[in-house]
Amino acid sequence: MKSRLLLAFFLFLFSWSRKSLARSPYQAVLQHSRVRGRQQGPNVCAMQQLRGSDKKYLANCKQWYHRKICNQPTVVTYECCPGYEKIPGERGCPAALPLVNIYNTVGAVGASTTKMYADRAQLREEIEGPGSFTFFAPSNQAWAALPTEILDALVSNVNIELLNALHYHMINRRLTSEELKHGSSFSSMYQDFHVHVHHYANGIVTVNCARLIKADQHATNGIVHVVDRVITAVSNNVHMLIDVDDDLETLRTAIAAAGLTNVLENEGHYTIFAPTNEAFEKIPQETLNRILGDPVSLRDLLNYHILKNMRCAESIVSGTPMETLQGTVLEVGCDRDQLTVNGKAVVVKKDQLGTNGVVHYINELLIPDSAKTLLELAESTNVARATQMFVEAGLSSHLKGSEPLTILAPLDDAFTGSVTTDVTKVMTNHIIKEQLSSKSLYHNQELETLSGVKLRVFVYRNNLCIENACLAAHDKTGRYGTMFTVDNVLTPPVGTIMDVLKADDRFSVLVGAIQIAGMTELLNQPGALTFFAPTNAAFHAMSQLEVNKLMRDRQQLSSLLKYHLGEGMVVSGGVGSHTRIKPLQGDKLELGVVSAGAAFGFCASISVNVASRLQRNFTVFVNRVPVAHSDLMATNGVVHGVNSIIKPLPPKVNREQADGPEASIRLFSSSTSSTRSDSGSFRNDDLFQKVIQSHSSRTVNVAQ
Repeated sequence: MKSRLLLAFFLFLFSWSRKSLARSPYQAVLQHSRVRGRQQGPNVCAMQQLRGSDKKYLANCKQWYHRKICNQPTVVTYECCPGYEKIPGERGCPAALPLVNIYNTVGAVGASTTKMYADRAQLREEIEGPGSFTFFAPSNQAWAALPTEILDALVSNVNIELLNALHYHMINRRLTSEELKHGSSFSSMYQDFHVHVHHYANGIVTVNCARLIKADQHATNGIVHVVDRVITAVSNNVHMLIDVDDDLETLRTAIAAAGLTNVLENEGHYTIFAPTNEAFEKIPQETLNRILGDPVSLRDLLNYHILKNMRCAESIVSGTPMETLQGTVLEVGCDRDQLTVNGKAVVVKKDQLGTNGVVHYINELLIPDSAKTLLELAESTNVARATQMFVEAGLSSHLKGSEPLTILAPLDDAFTGSVTTDVTKVMTNHIIKEQLSSKSLYHNQELETLSGVKLRVFVYRNNLCIENACLAAHDKTGRYGTMFTVDNVLTPPVGTIMDVLKADDRFSVLVGAIQIAGMTELLNQPGALTFFAPTNAAFHAMSQLEVNKLMRDRQQLSSLLKYHLGEGMVVSGGVGSHTRIKPLQGDKLELGVVSAGAAFGFCASISVNVASRLQRNFTVFVNRVPVAHSDLMATNGVVHGVNSIIKPLPPKVNREQADGPEASIRLFSSSTSSTRSDSGSFRNDDLFQKVIQSHSSRTVNVAQ
């Protein structure tokens, strides 16, 4: 008996939970509004009202905390939840509204103008009498917003036009908000013309793009949903809407040329951002002719203007990415009363409703990446300096043509000064002969530039780099080529590690030490090494006695230098939290990065990620020694210059202290840490100064 009771109890819980999970989005938002309003008393709903407007929304979680809808500030107001009313002298809304017929309900819920027109159209008897109806009743403000010529036409013929209009707002069955499913349509009481319902995930419900502002007002003979506009019958599909409008003549021609007519005539729930003739005229004629003459680009262009799902303007309360038929997304949002696309207020006419979707007119053409040349991709991204240099180098024909290429476009702040070498040579090294996707690249892959230079790919846990240039954004794939945005001007290797050191006066002492240690052949032979190379400053920081002693002991010198040589290639962009390298001799080397903000104490805890790298405000550390000169590329490795001799970390030092920003902050702020006078350890203020100096001197030398 006991087990049966338990089973029955669990079945009840399961059934209840399924019902709870099955709540419609509108009901979920309504419940949230109830929770926010309960401190005001029973059955009180919190509403968010646009400041300076009568427009209100039930409070959903996101909007509640942002206190904004469509970038417009809101104020919180409270009112009785649907179906309840106040009682004088009592808190909240404790009383259920008395059930009356639809005629009287309409008058009680803010739709008295609809009640008046029901009288004039002799609809009163019908909505007072027996039956079960759903009435989408326009609010008083909805009637006031109706254009004068339309309202005059309705009231001048109340027995036909006005009655038909009101019947179109009625369905001959009771439908609660729960039953108004997304994408559903119902036969109205006007010649069975359908009304089109959309129930969005944010809790907004529309009928023919009119928003339900007071839903589920029950009556003895049905239910009333107050809507924010007068709705009209829909008989044409979206293609027919476009076909009859002279403002969309160019679009109509393009749709026919791309073979999309059938798509827009078929059943569906599309949203079309329809560019006007003016929008097409704004595009450079050369670009427009190229797209219109290329069936692939044209189809991508048009599909980029079509969302897979129908979105009425009233359903948009904040920026939301929405998938297009082209396969990518548009950021559809709003700014006060304007609808925005990709952050721009380009919508000039909203909610032109068809049987299979909605059309919003826009005054600017939306060109997807897939319809752009490489030059157009670069011009539309934050790589203006790289774009200019590609043009100055005489490479425009490659970037405007149909060759399958990949360009590496450094961010603007990667160029710290004027290019001191051959611009054409530098920028040609940023064009790879084939069209690539970053997802297809693999470690140690070899790529070839237009000039025949070989480049290597390095795949790290936190980044993907081509030589010293690491990806700083997602791929942009154009009609024929791909653009990789990178964080550095790429410098191909020009010799071995030994060649790099010999060519740089900052390492003249080190070169001599390498020769004494008998390591020249090691640094000339093929391989993949990371050399944290002590600069002349590192040796000068030692006493002359220490230097002389070191240079006389070939074995000790060799051991020290091999501790600075790590197995495998790690460029600065590949260094993440707790990166370790095994040196050729000795224990592991601990690598990490610290942002300049952490060094200056701006944050108590800073995660150094791609964003901070893009601002070029990070310093790489190896065993707490800052790297002063990074990413000197060689055919058999990479050189990072350090201004101090690297020594193993003390055993008690926590690993996070070696490379984490928080640990570095602790190092900077601690006043009790012990100090040592040898060149391998720093006082806290020494380390602080080195971070500042390293950051201020961090540059990209294109001629390097």
